[in-house]
Amino acid sequence: MKSWKLVFALAVSTLLTAFSPVLATEAKKPNIIYIVSDDQGWKDVGFHGSDILTPNIDALAKGGARLEEFYAQPFCTPTRAALMTGRYPFRYGLQTVVIASSHTYGLATDEWLLPQALKDAGYETAIIGKWHLGQGDRKYWPRQRGFDYQYGPLIGEIDYFTHEQHHVLDWFRNNQPVREKGYSTLLLGDDAVRLIEKHDVAKPLYLYLAFNAPHTPYQAPQDYLDRFKNIAEPSRRAYAAMISAMDDQIGRVVEALDKKNMRDNTLIVFQSDNGGTANPMFAGEGDMSKIKIPVSNGPLRDGKGTLYEGGTRVIALANWPGHIKPGVTVDEMIHVVDMYPTLAGLAGASLAKTKPLDGLDVWGTISEGKASPRKEIIYNIEPFRAGVREGDWKLIWRTPLPQSVELFNIAKDPYEKTNLAAENPDKVAQLQKRANELAAVQVQPLWLATEFGALKKRMGLPPAFPDMDTLSGGEAAP
Repeated sequence: MKSWKLVFALAVSTLLTAFSPVLATEAKKPNIIYIVSDDQGWKDVGFHGSDILTPNIDALAKGGARLEEFYAQPFCTPTRAALMTGRYPFRYGLQTVVIASSHTYGLATDEWLLPQALKDAGYETAIIGKWHLGQGDRKYWPRQRGFDYQYGPLIGEIDYFTHEQHHVLDWFRNNQPVREKGYSTLLLGDDAVRLIEKHDVAKPLYLYLAFNAPHTPYQAPQDYLDRFKNIAEPSRRAYAAMISAMDDQIGRVVEALDKKNMRDNTLIVFQSDNGGTANPMFAGEGDMSKIKIPVSNGPLRDGKGTLYEGGTRVIALANWPGHIKPGVTVDEMIHVVDMYPTLAGLAGASLAKTKPLDGLDVWGTISEGKASPRKEIIYNIEPFRAGVREGDWKLIWRTPLPQSVELFNIAKDPYEKTNLAAENPDKVAQLQKRANELAAVQVQPLWLATEFGALKKRMGLPPAFPDMDTLSGGEAAP
């Protein structure tokens, strides 16, 4: 009997030894809190020298890594799609503008999204906040795309108090409309804190916390407006108050993680979805005729909607105690598509179900200061323009006649003041060749196709009239 017990004990010991690396890996899967602000200007954060106080965001930056060459797409929907897929939006038709409230298309359902990959890897997945990747058909909604839990707006350009857009409610919990009182930023913070408090720590958590702040309309509770009495201009005052409210909620989320003893095993990423609004045309669907744009991208050129740095280089940071050195500044190219394989790698999630990724694993760059594996940035590919960077050289090519070609050396001229195209025709030709290669495989922009189709219908044009894909030269949407 004793020998049997000894054999059994040895067998159990052998099995535990064999599986201990696997068990250790499972135990070390980090919680991931991915926070996105909406239309926040590059300078409009404390650690970039703003007069808008953001102590909680600043603390995360000070305790982690500032990602100073982090790129997104020039608009909201494309950036969120790039994050969810790890692929550039021109590959599935979401490269142009955003999904309007009247549009019925969404992020293609044959794309395997980040929450789906993380859920397969054992994560609890939640989205609290703005989605904007398809609202017209339920198959595009977050609960159908890998999220266990959903709360907030599906589109996101809402009145902060009524939660409506064009007098239509855009506020949901788990696919069901919810009418409730409260300022949307505070409600999202409350819900995120509750989720963390109730979370079973035996399971890793992926929380995508996507604030609609500080997107238009510029609205804030009076107590937050009172914090900025020194700002006389009404829209700038409201904008500052909106950012301050968001910063407070981020602080509450970090505090909740501390109380739950989750903080040391939690990676927090923060970014803006695109550059801040510089042109009223890109501010949103509301009337901006009497509103002064309050946003600042600092020295970066232009803003949201453009391919310049002000439209695409965004505020970003990463913080994970014990895994990312505090106070680090990363001046290496990272694109939002890189976050899919990077987070999947940390989570032990399989990439087998994804289409070919544009993203690269940049964890070594963020955590160890290694050179970025990324040598190219595709700012965007559309039928009428392209933005491509290889190394230090960046091309912006507008193709409608008369065409415009701009070439910048971003290392020497990060504010894009000097067009070097005339002096470097070979470099221009090289980058145009690359842009054409990508344009040849782009899916037609769904926004243009939808608007063009509506225009044909309004004008009573015959079905034989050319479709958008014929005019653009791109592939038809799937």
